[in-house]
Amino acid sequence: MEVHNPVGFWNRLGARIIDGILMGVVTGIISAILFGEFANDDYNPLDGIGLLYSILLPLFWYGYTVGKRATGVRIVKKNGENVGIGNLLMRELVSIFVYAITLGIGLIVSAFMVGLRHDKRAIHDFIGGTYVTYDPPEQSEQTEF
Repeated sequence: MEVHNPVGFWNRLGARIIDGILMGVVTGIISAILFGEFANDDYNPLDGIGLLYSILLPLFWYGYTVGKRATGVRIVKKNGENVGIGNLLMRELVSIFVYAITLGIGLIVSAFMVGLRHDKRAIHDFIGGTYVTYDPPEQSEQTEF
């Protein structure tokens, strides 16, 4: 199926920045309450909250995160349907592994792919069988829950 209305680099980056700020503030506040420090250089058990956020929120909110909703974009399967847990796990977890193995080079390649490819799909989109679109969910999809 053809990718419809794909989102380019700057909107995707904007959504990631909004999500990063949100997760930084939320985990910082929780960390300050639990550990007495807003942030530190050591491992924090709350670091996984951002990963859960990027997997669970789009699963239950038609492919949106807060940042994606603010920029008017969402994640969908390659066929245009709502993403499932398998797509999101592959997109987030496996892609983290790929980007780490390539020492960040894969992330740079992904940025160029989003900027230069006609379908605007990055490595993590190919891994997860997804793409990011401007198209809102259909009305029938929104009434299912």
